[in-house]
Amino acid sequence: MQLDNLRDTHGITLAVFDLAGTTIDEGGTVYRVLAETVRATGATVTRADIASMTGMDKREAIRLLLPDAGAHEPVYRRFRDDLEAAYRSSPPRPFPGVEALFDRLHRAGIAVALTTGFDREVTEFVLNPLGWGPDLVDSVICSTDVPQGRPAPYMIFRAMERTSTPSVRQVLAVGDTVADLRAGTNAGAALVVGVLTGADSREQLEQVPHSAIVRSLAEIGAWMAAQRAPAS
Repeated sequence: MQLDNLRDTHGITLAVFDLAGTTIDEGGTVYRVLAETVRATGATVTRADIASMTGMDKREAIRLLLPDAGAHEPVYRRFRDDLEAAYRSSPPRPFPGVEALFDRLHRAGIAVALTTGFDREVTEFVLNPLGWGPDLVDSVICSTDVPQGRPAPYMIFRAMERTSTPSVRQVLAVGDTVADLRAGTNAGAALVVGVLTGADSREQLEQVPHSAIVRSLAEIGAWMAAQRAPAS
């Protein structure tokens, strides 16, 4: 992987990655549990309903899925408890090559930030067993850290603040959902890349603006090297 190309050729100094489905493999558990939690209230939700919530703040997703409910917080607390129980049973794991990618980005002088639609408590529950310290990840931004989650750009902006990144033209934004790509575009990121390891299909990702769609994070280095190659 020639990840120094990101900085040398494109001026990237910050890479912002989504968490579940992009950097960690949790097998789609979050959306299965979300559907089960909402259906437990007596509401009817379809697979398409759940699919439309991918990448979003989970409190906001519940509010949108249950627009007529009087109190959404108890439903969210049940979702969070059930999700943590599911993750205890089947802990999320990094996708192959992710930690090596983060290390290579750092050695190329590029900061690494994670963004997620989880709140801080769930995020720490997921990340703490992985032992990802500041040597791999410079900042972790949760949807509860900003006024509005994806597709709003605020988590990317907060990552820029925490890493002292002065311009959106220095940002690479990567995610597995339409909401991730829209957030990157809304932020004005220089590069917005979709990966096919998570919730949304290539066909879905291709419907929104993007710089590239790759099969996994492991392909980003090769894609960047190809951008540097002279046209034939």
